[in-house]
Amino acid sequence: MSAATHPLAPQTLPPFIGGADGSDPLFTAIAFTVVVAVLGVGVVYLKLHAIPEQLAHKHSNTQSQLIMVLALLALFTHNNVFWVAALIMALLKLPDFLTPINSISESLKRLTPEGTAVTRNEQQSIEETR
Repeated sequence: MSAATHPLAPQTLPPFIGGADGSDPLFTAIAFTVVVAVLGVGVVYLKLHAIPEQLAHKHSNTQSQLIMVLALLALFTHNNVFWVAALIMALLKLPDFLTPINSISESLKRLTPEGTAVTRNEQQSIEETR
């Protein structure tokens, strides 16, 4: 075999063809691009799922905990219904019913003298006599 090349053969090879030493620049570039793209899509996916939790910080503790549970359920079960429910709950402020009821209860406790609270049996006997 002679070391002479064919006269019609090109003198330089295109850059996407691997070298004689076994290096493959195109494969290396594509592998790096795929790894960066997969990591980027993963970060965007997790940021998207965290939107309801970020919006929930302005709500009460119970509502924000419920939103966080729904967001986690959506993340692990891949049911978009949970994520939509968490997003809607994060955007809406639920009314606080517990504070007025507690206030009424405390006011009634202050109105009744100590030791004169009516028991349930006494209440039933009062209702029967009416």
